[in-house]
Amino acid sequence: MATAYPENKLTDSAVKSSKPKEKLYRLRDGGALSLDVMPNGSKIWRYAYRLHDKQKTFTLGHYPDMTLSQARELRNEARKLVSAGTDPVEQRRYQQVQVEHTSFAAVAADWLEHNRAGWADGNTVRIEGYLNRDILPALGRMDTASIQARDIIPIIKRVRDRGAVDAAKRVKGWIQHIFDYAVVHGFAERNPAKDIDVKLILPKRVKGRFAAVTEPGKVGQLLRDIDGYQGGLAVRSVLALSPLVFLRPAEIRLAEWAEVDRDAALWTLPARRRKLPTHIKQADRPEDALLVPLSRQALAVLQELHEYTGRGQYLFPSNRGQGRPLSNNAVRVALRTMGYENDDMTAHGFRALASTLLNELGYRSEVIEAQLGHKDKDKIRAAYNRAKYLQERTTMMQAWADYLDGLRTGGEVVPIRRKGA
Repeated sequence: MATAYPENKLTDSAVKSSKPKEKLYRLRDGGALSLDVMPNGSKIWRYAYRLHDKQKTFTLGHYPDMTLSQARELRNEARKLVSAGTDPVEQRRYQQVQVEHTSFAAVAADWLEHNRAGWADGNTVRIEGYLNRDILPALGRMDTASIQARDIIPIIKRVRDRGAVDAAKRVKGWIQHIFDYAVVHGFAERNPAKDIDVKLILPKRVKGRFAAVTEPGKVGQLLRDIDGYQGGLAVRSVLALSPLVFLRPAEIRLAEWAEVDRDAALWTLPARRRKLPTHIKQADRPEDALLVPLSRQALAVLQELHEYTGRGQYLFPSNRGQGRPLSNNAVRVALRTMGYENDDMTAHGFRALASTLLNELGYRSEVIEAQLGHKDKDKIRAAYNRAKYLQERTTMMQAWADYLDGLRTGGEVVPIRRKGA
């Protein structure tokens, strides 16, 4: 409690009822504490003291943010400093400098710089956007070590309440990563974000189709992020080919060089590796294979890849040895590294990306379905369509690859085809 000075004169009601005048006037409380009432209506608490033969004034704070009792308590603390020969004004300046170096904003900036080189540009821009819009306005000026879970939860809820549930989860994750960095570098003793279970804050997601980026502008950003990915050649090549060939993740990952005819610009996916009924896969008949026309862009990816893996069985060997294919987790990890969570984009989502945009661009659904490898239940029609649509699919695949190039550069993209054209 604040020390009671005999000369204390002010009351809460007197402070509250004080009105501005044409000139500044001062209400004295005693113990060198006063309230300055400004012409504009502001009310400022000040403490007058003398140190080293100099008269000085320490601004304590503004009313009503600081109450009368709080001003008296802070005045008492300042008096103790003066008695010990310490200037309270200089002490505050020192504390402010310390906070500036240990503030959450400063630690977040260090964390960004530490990670920037390993991120794709798109990922960095995305994280900085959420920091500046959602995180730093709430936590930026706070001392990192003083932040608790209750300070973080409202941020997650605000992002959630504007309908961005997936983003809310990412925001929590980034805050947690920043605190991990803060703990390692001595800016905090513990990570309060680890106390937060987002499952208790965010609504449960209803399972549905594989997540996919389908808005053209975001597809362009995804392609640029893939171009900037710094991982191994096998993973980079899978990422580059996935939007160009529409195959399922396992169909790409387990691809063998024997299936690819670069001279004919054709990838023949045998029935045994397709998603088909077991008896058809076991028969492995040529008519049940899926023909995948390869665009110039796809061939360029394969040409570079062939120089490194062309002597082996698999297009995309594991880094553990040429005799093993790439793991089924490699693309997912790569997407996470680029900043795409499982709710944003999946390895399987490249098929939905192509299907969605090609339908919007006007291609016939039968042709798109044929290229996606969806099996027609009518065997006669399936065999007929396999031959009939090959040339049309070949044209579509090249036009689609050119369209993606346009999205990648961010320029104005003209639709590649319209129904009835």
